[in-house]
Amino acid sequence: MSPRRDTQLTPDELAALLRDARKAALATVDQDGFPHVVAMGFLAKDGAIYMTSYGKAQKVVNARRNPKVAVMIETGDRYAEFHGVMIRGRCEVIEDPAQVEMVIREAAEERDGADPRPEPGALARASKRVVLRVTPEKVASWDHRKLGGAY
Repeated sequence: MSPRRDTQLTPDELAALLRDARKAALATVDQDGFPHVVAMGFLAKDGAIYMTSYGKAQKVVNARRNPKVAVMIETGDRYAEFHGVMIRGRCEVIEDPAQVEMVIREAAEERDGADPRPEPGALARASKRVVLRVTPEKVASWDHRKLGGAY
């Protein structure tokens, strides 16, 4: 088996990463063709990645113009501990305030468990926000802990 396959996350490991990680990097393409990368909170649900943002934010403008995006979720403090996933896919911008509220509430529930607390003011600003739903087309994962220090 190739070393690359040896470092891939198993389906259970990937599910745990998506459940436990708190931050993702969302990459869109700006009007000049350059990557635009921002840190985002996210919710992994039903095989997609959900995020919320202000509707006028640059990342949303970029996703409307070109829905091809990438999301990277990675944890670990040192190279030998890095494990994560890069998801390339299509981003749908959903403007329904009820959907925005649902994602805000579900993300808080995932993050905080039995005592979900949406970010202060997040629900009050739901009407100005949108949902970004990223549907995966290509997924690559890695777990450097599986290298056993051989890097």
